[in-house]
Order: sequence, then structure tokens, then C-alpha cells
Amino acid sequence: MPQGKPETVPDDGLTTRQRRNRPLVIVHTGEMKGKSTAAFGLALRGWNQGWSIGVFQFVKSAKWRVGEESAFRALGRMHEETGEGGSVEWHKMGEGWSWTRKKSTESDHATAALEGWQEIARRLSEEHHGLYVLDEFTYPLHWGWVDVDEVVATLRDRPGHQHVIITGRYAPQALVDAADLVMQTTKVAHPMDSGQKGQKGIEW
Repeated sequence: MPQGKPETVPDDGLTTRQRRNRPLVIVHTGEMKGKSTAAFGLALRGWNQGWSIGVFQFVKSAKWRVGEESAFRALGRMHEETGEGGSVEWHKMGEGWSWTRKKSTESDHATAALEGWQEIARRLSEEHHGLYVLDEFTYPLHWGWVDVDEVVATLRDRPGHQHVIITGRYAPQALVDAADLVMQTTKVAHPMDSGQKGQKGIEW
């Protein structure tokens, strides 16, 4: 893709503008860190375009507050107060989804993950957000908590202009095959290799 230009142009009947503006399914997978970081970077670009941003974290503990969460919540408040950027919603399975009454516990993670996906599917059908970040969603798929084929079909048939980014290790092959953009992070070196634990501003 020299200078951002495609090497081939398919004979699909679409104009250059139509092809450029197709909504994307993006998958960030692989063993190295940076998958969520890259997804939130894209979400930041979307916010700047005025898109509604929906973040759904599927594995994070309720106590784990990443820096991006604080930043995006602040951007959401800015949008409410000034109209700048787009609206922001941030949901974590570990603290109980905001649309349910109960809090998650260790015993019902699978049920909570399925409820989270069902809410996302409902929002997709209603064209609720312009960009969705399904953070660590590959794990519920890998563990069999959420049906991969149903997810692929829902993403394929979603209406309107809605981008979806899915992060996490062990992305199922069916999801990878259905995605428009797939990034696989590969570890070359990591501070943990020399015994260093995560630190503020780098991991959270």
C-alpha cells in the first residue's frame, strides 16, 4: 500500500468514495501489548470526527481503571458541555453492565459476557454508535461464552455506518476471516523479560 494507495481495485461496482467510506470490522489480536492502546487511538480519531463512541470491556475488573477510560470520560463530559467531538459511553463487565441491575460476580462472567454482547447487537441494529470498541471480546469468544458464528453474522449484517474494533488474544479464525483489517502484535522484547512489572503511564 505505497502512499496509502491500494495495490488493486476490485470490480465491485462501487465508486472510490463508496469504497473508501465502507464501515470496517477491525481485529487487534496477538500476544504482545498494544492491542487496546491502538483501538483507543482509533476511537480518539473517531471522537474528533464527532462519532458516538461506545467502549465495552469484557474482562477488566471493576477496580482496574485504565488511563484511556479517564480520558474518554472527560471527553464525553466535554461533548456534553460544549458539543465538541462525539458522545462517549464506557462500560465494564466487571462492574456490572450499566443497563442491568445486578453486579457481576466470579460465578456469572459467562452470563454477563453474553448479556454484554446482546446489548451490543441491539445497539448495532439501532445504529447507536459510530464506533464500537469491544475490548478483550476475543476471550468470551475463545472460551465459548458467546457464539462466534452469531457475532460474525451480526457484524456482517449491521446497518448504516458503524465501525467495530475487537481486541484480545486468540481471535477465532472465523472472526479473522470476516474482518476488514486484522493486526497481530508479535513480541520482540518486553520489560517483563528482565523482571520489570507494569508501570503508570505505560500499562495504565
